[in-house]
Amino acid sequence: MAHPEKLYGLLGYPLVHSFSQNYFNQKFESENIDAEYINFEIPDVGMLMEVVAENENLNGLNVTIPYKEQVIPFLDEIDQAASEVGAVNVIKFIRGKDGLRLKGYNSDIIGFTDSIKSLLKPHHQSALVLGTGGAAKAVSYSLRKLGLEVQLVSRRKSANTLVYEELTKNDLKTHKVIVNTTPLGMYPNVDTCPDIPYRYLTSQHLCYDLIYNPDETLFLKNSRLAGAQVKNGLEMLLLQAFASYSIWNQ
Repeated sequence: MAHPEKLYGLLGYPLVHSFSQNYFNQKFESENIDAEYINFEIPDVGMLMEVVAENENLNGLNVTIPYKEQVIPFLDEIDQAASEVGAVNVIKFIRGKDGLRLKGYNSDIIGFTDSIKSLLKPHHQSALVLGTGGAAKAVSYSLRKLGLEVQLVSRRKSANTLVYEELTKNDLKTHKVIVNTTPLGMYPNVDTCPDIPYRYLTSQHLCYDLIYNPDETLFLKNSRLAGAQVKNGLEMLLLQAFASYSIWNQ
């Protein structure tokens, strides 16, 4: 089989559930683009440069857990928003007369912002962001840009985080947007969810889960049953994939 003109891929470990591979290969086929998207499952981020060296037609990478932060030292340049967040999930390959330069971006910011902004109402002034990893950083950045105050929630107490077991009725009354950025409830562990006091949710709350498999996580089900508006991460996933392709080819 002839090698495609352009190769793209996903960097992560492990890579059992790759939406990206299916999405991009279907896109390339339906639009007659001479390209292929493959998974680079590497147990150590240090192997990135081997991947780059061995694939001369590589044009761009997506980056997933656990490398969104670890990949940054390997890049020549980083977009301002990705720099402020401290996490990269898109690498653009810039080939010029000086050789190859790698530039990092964060399409999670774009995908999340574009998927939530139409749902925000005037009473959505502040948000609880569940989790403190790379996704939480992107979500917090987006929400602040949209004008909301952000409070992180973690299992461990620190100066700038609340802990789950101490969340009060007042915390939920104050924060009408709640975003789950943790893997709790993701397939196959569908019977788990963040431990928040769901009984204090109301119809004024917007509860958003970055997870898209299953369609309705236990977090979203509990929130919906309490009367909240809910949304899963599928649209964000599609929008960030779309943004990735734009970045690689702009």
